[in-house]
Order: sequence, then C-alpha cells, then structure tokens
Amino acid sequence: MKKIIFVLAAMALVNCKGNDENDQDPISAEEDATLVDDAASLLQTGEVVELSLEQANKLAQLPLDCINVEYPNKLNQTLTSAAELGEPKELHPAFYGCFDWHSSVHGHWTLVSLLKRFSDLKKSEAIREELRESLSRENIMAEVDYFRNKEEASFERTYGWAWLLKLAGEIHTWDDPLARELEGNLQPLTSLIEEKFKEFLPKLNYPIRVGEHTNTAFAMVLAHDYATATEKEDLRLLIEKRAKDYYLNDDDCPLEWEPGGFDFLSPCFSEIDIMRRVLPQNAFKMWMEDFMSQLKNKDFAMEVAEVSDRSDGKLIHLDGLNFSRAWVMYGLANQYPNRYGHLKPVANKHVSYSFPNLVGDTYEGGHWLGTFALYALQESKKAN
Repeated sequence: MKKIIFVLAAMALVNCKGNDENDQDPISAEEDATLVDDAASLLQTGEVVELSLEQANKLAQLPLDCINVEYPNKLNQTLTSAAELGEPKELHPAFYGCFDWHSSVHGHWTLVSLLKRFSDLKKSEAIREELRESLSRENIMAEVDYFRNKEEASFERTYGWAWLLKLAGEIHTWDDPLARELEGNLQPLTSLIEEKFKEFLPKLNYPIRVGEHTNTAFAMVLAHDYATATEKEDLRLLIEKRAKDYYLNDDDCPLEWEPGGFDFLSPCFSEIDIMRRVLPQNAFKMWMEDFMSQLKNKDFAMEVAEVSDRSDGKLIHLDGLNFSRAWVMYGLANQYPNRYGHLKPVANKHVSYSFPNLVGDTYEGGHWLGTFALYALQESKKAN
C-alpha cells in the first residue's frame, strides 16, 4: 500500500499548487405478479428494468403503508426512570412508524425520491400531505429534543444518522416549493446530525466492519453524498480523511467470509463504495488491486444471498444484502465501465432474486426493503 500513499502525497502537493389514514389501496395479486415478471426479465435480458410509473406507485405504497403504523415498534430507548416511558408517536412524532426510527426516516426518503422523479404518482397529493405533516417544525423540534437527552447521545449511531442526512440531501436537491418548506423544518435536526458526525468520527479510532447497522463505511457513503450535494466542505473533508485513515491500508478483503447470517450490508463492498468516492482514479485502481483484485476479472461471479424464512426479521436482512451488493456493483460499473462494467449482470441477478419479495410479504420486510430496492435501481442508471 505504500505506492498508494506515495501517489496520494504527490497529488496533494500538486493540488496545493493548483395507521391507514390515507385511503390506501392494497396492492393486488395481479400487480404483485408483475414484480415477479419484472424480476424474471432481469435474469433473461441481463438488463435492469427501468423504473416505471407503475412500479414507482408500488414502491411508494410500501412506506405509505407503514409511516403511520405505530405498532409493532422497536424503540431502542435508554431509560433512566419510568417518567421517560412514552408511546412511540409521543417520543418520535416525525418518525414513529415503520417499526423503528431509521426505517421511518428512509421511508420518508423513498417518498421524496419517488415524488421528485414521478410528479404524476397515483397518490402524489397524499404523499405531499404526509410529508408536510410528518416533517412539521413542531415534530422535528421534538426529535431534536430527544437527541439532546444525554442518555440518547448514541441513538441511531450511525445508521439512522446517515439516513437522516440522505433524506435531507434528497429534499435539498428537489426543486419544489414544498421542498423548501420541508428543508427549513428539518434543518435543526440536520444540523444536529452533522455535528454528531463531526464529533464522532475523530473519536472513532477503528472502523466498524460488520454487515448491519453500525457499519462505518455505509454511514460515511450517505453522509459524504449529503455533504457533496449541500457543499458542506468541512464534513466532506472529514469523511474523506477518516475513510483513508480507516481503509487505505486494507488488503485482500475476505469476500468468501460473506455473507454473515444477518447481513444486509457487505463489509467488503461497503468499503469499496466509500473509497471509490474519496480516492482519485489512479489511486483507487491501485487500492482495488490490493483490496479485491478479483472484481476486475470478466468472469467474476457471486451467488445471491438466499433467505430461508421471510417472516424472520433478521433472516430477511439477506434480501437487503442482495440490493446493497447490487448498488455498489452498479456504482462501480458506472464510474469505471471499462474496468468493472461486467459487474452489472452480477448485480442484476442479485436484484432479480429479491425484487419479487417487496410486496405481499410480511411486515418484517415490507417496512424497509422498498427503500433498498429503490436505491439499487437508482444506482443502476446513475451516471458517475
């Protein structure tokens, strides 16, 4: 890895010089079947199906079906007395639904993202009202107050933090009067989460390399995208520095150890996703030679992660892993098509396995998997 460090040092010198309240319609069995057909098409053609209005309507329905559903609920609250007990909606008036706080946050991201891209969504007006109600200034200030409780300093660190910034970035880049209203309402919480990242990353001496919520690389990806979109240079530069501190000397990532039984993120691919953002082209290619050189092989293959029981909230994580692996491979292939373009069919296979399970499934997957599917489909078409 010394060669990479030398290249980066040289480049630095050069740079210095130069609850069903929305009259929701359930997805029919016929509509459900089209998801299976779409997935089969992915396998047969090797091409990702362009997200259609019909599919967007289905994906929007998933968060609509849960953002006002208060129970079941996983609060992850730290109590110092019985006086702190409260109903989910009381504690988190903005993000109480969809089983847990982070799923509610990224459910809101899903709605904003789809509304931005499909102004003619079937329930666009209902979605706009939901967003205006959830992300009111009063509700957001209550969320801020919760985070300021010293016992909750690490609440949703860093997964929920990252999705909050992802939501803020999506709203920031939305050219709509509603977006300006929502962005202003959300700003106190956005600023607080920014500060939490800036306080935490310098103290985190070692990255967390796991396949679940605390994965450091994944959080830095979403936070870096937010910082780039909103031109928050101090946050962006901090993330880039810490990513290099954490991962620059990593070699031979043991991909054969993956997946773990409950993974919804790949420790190896998550590192790639942040490093492709923070390293210059030549340095990244050199880093990849040491970290995961097999990805450049044209015959690279990887089996999908298989789910044995989708009623189990942990085992269904593996559907999420298929989507998250796919979005990293899509991003890599789009950024470096000559070197990694062959990864797209591998990513397509992962999407096609889990895509049919988005609807008509248990609440264990329905409350969050739509976000992962949408993220993967967006990355499949994004130009880097």
